[in-house]
Amino acid sequence: MPHTSSPDPAPPGITGNDHATGSDADADGAPPPAVRGSAGDLTTVSDGGTVTGAQEAACEMLLEKLTGPDDLARLDHQQLTWLAAEIRDRIVEQVTTTGGHLGSNLGVVELTLAVHRTFRSPHDIVLWDTGHQAYVHKMLTGRCDDFASLRQEGGLSGYPSRTESEHDWIENSHASTIISYAHGMSTALHLRGEDDRTVVAVIGDGALTGGMAYEGLNNLGHSGRRAIIILNDNGRSYAPTASRLGESLSRFRASSAYQRNRARMERLLHDVPVVGGYLEKGVDGAKAAIREIFEPPAFFEQLGVNYLGPYDGHDVASLESALAAAKELDGPVVVHVLTQKGRGYAPAEQDDVKNMHDTSELKAGSFTAAFSDAILSEAEARPEVVAITAAMPDSTGLLPMIDRFPERTFDVGIAEQHAVTSAAGMAMCGLRPVVAIYSTFLTRAIDQVNLDVGLHQQPVVFALDRAGITGDDGASHHGILDMVLLSKVPDMTVFAPSNYGEVGQMLHDALELCTDGPAAIRFPKTAPPDPGDTELSTVGSGLSARRLRTGDDVCLIGVGKMLTAARDAADKLRAEGIEATVWDPRVVKPLDPEMLEDAARHRLVVTIEDGLRDGGVGAGVADALAQLAPVGGPHVRVLGVPSVYLSHGKPDTILARLGLDAEGIADEVLSWHRSAAGTA
Repeated sequence: MPHTSSPDPAPPGITGNDHATGSDADADGAPPPAVRGSAGDLTTVSDGGTVTGAQEAACEMLLEKLTGPDDLARLDHQQLTWLAAEIRDRIVEQVTTTGGHLGSNLGVVELTLAVHRTFRSPHDIVLWDTGHQAYVHKMLTGRCDDFASLRQEGGLSGYPSRTESEHDWIENSHASTIISYAHGMSTALHLRGEDDRTVVAVIGDGALTGGMAYEGLNNLGHSGRRAIIILNDNGRSYAPTASRLGESLSRFRASSAYQRNRARMERLLHDVPVVGGYLEKGVDGAKAAIREIFEPPAFFEQLGVNYLGPYDGHDVASLESALAAAKELDGPVVVHVLTQKGRGYAPAEQDDVKNMHDTSELKAGSFTAAFSDAILSEAEARPEVVAITAAMPDSTGLLPMIDRFPERTFDVGIAEQHAVTSAAGMAMCGLRPVVAIYSTFLTRAIDQVNLDVGLHQQPVVFALDRAGITGDDGASHHGILDMVLLSKVPDMTVFAPSNYGEVGQMLHDALELCTDGPAAIRFPKTAPPDPGDTELSTVGSGLSARRLRTGDDVCLIGVGKMLTAARDAADKLRAEGIEATVWDPRVVKPLDPEMLEDAARHRLVVTIEDGLRDGGVGAGVADALAQLAPVGGPHVRVLGVPSVYLSHGKPDTILARLGLDAEGIADEVLSWHRSAAGTA
């Protein structure tokens, strides 16, 4: 049943501020006006009420004076209102400057305040799923002074980080895992006799669409262990959540109790009915903005998990009461809260696609834009082509495809394993599915790629965005495993485009040529080469490699985006009197025999890739050359990413540090030549 509380008096000079804890609906059931404005206008409310200069100054002093979550207990409700506004102002200012996850964090301000006022972190364990919702948590746990370094090299991570704070338990940036962590931690605390500690897991932003979340709920309910699961229900992941998890959900949302609270929240959750004409026109069984929860009696409680809610996720007082009640329950409990993604920042609230989940957009001339154009072109020509994404239609460039072919575009939610196996089923019945997914997220479904697609020789095409070193999002988002893993799948063809035009050519070739097994096209987040550079921007065809230059001293093989570094290294070597052959392999599995035969005539072959060095493309080249010339063949140097977790930073900086830039490649060649000449 929904819970509300009596309104607290508004701070002097503020009328209708929706951040005031305990604020109630107007007599007609409408919610209070939302705080709107720009980054510098978050203390101005929409009905004209304002914070006075003195009050604004006091507000600005609150955040900088916080040294940890214990300080929150000293604040009254009026101060909490001011603090919430200040936090939103700081988040907007920072994220619109340096990038990051905006809408998600604007939606959890009051929830995070309530959590840290109710529980004693780190004694009580606070977990976040997905971790990109943790900016407010970082600010409240002693890292406010460092917030300007967010996602900058050497600065704060965009996700919880165990190396940053004792308040961060897990570095959770892949969704749907938190309930399993909570089950394991609550089990450990029970067995160790630490029953005075509470595990609190916040799950939202679509994370409950992932199957692992239900595995965790099932085991948590069966165990009966004490854990509080806060369901942050904003109807979204990156884009609106695609989920229809049972007819009981519809019955629950039609109930009188839900409707009373819904009336209060309707304007706050204005994105529920339709989503800009995109996913609302989508596939049958995947309606836009349907939440990820079931009717409690039919689902949570039958699993042995108690249920409380739904609550207004922007009412601190109500949330504190709910969390205090949850602490008194024996066993696991779900506390269901309704929040508004992007709350308090008009551009985010008005973004019907993703509520400014992040500040990225489809950039003209990018690899993603090339894929977006290419799949639309192929879909126009081939009625059997369909597209699948896992909750990221915008980031993977599929919005134009959704707009043009809504019945042939499928957003499955944060469910990568399902996406892959569903694609296999579609292929078995005559469709040509293209799965658009980040490289890092495909690794969650590698078993399905191997055994559900590969074993059955199904012609599924995987379009892997953000392949290689991605930069600011850190270790969990680098796409450095795909070539190692996919090259081990029998009959898999792996394309690595080096320029914009190659993306469309390779998608066409994958659909045309790869009819007896899967194919993957991997491309980076960074920009393609200048199209005016004809040496780098020439487009090949089929499964053939492309030779840029011919030399006699060394052969450089640059995979994908690393072709630019290989070419530039050849320029540096020429200045040293060393002539290099430069190859763009284009297809890294299978390797072009003509390229291998040409490489075998050199004394030294250097491969350069932005994936893991161990077991990657270079290892495959070395093995092929050893078979081609078992005696007297070339020396092979494999340059790639070491098997370590790489922190966040700019891609070019990280690659240079790893020796994967033109200077590093040239140094490797020069070092070998000095050694071979006996002058090292």
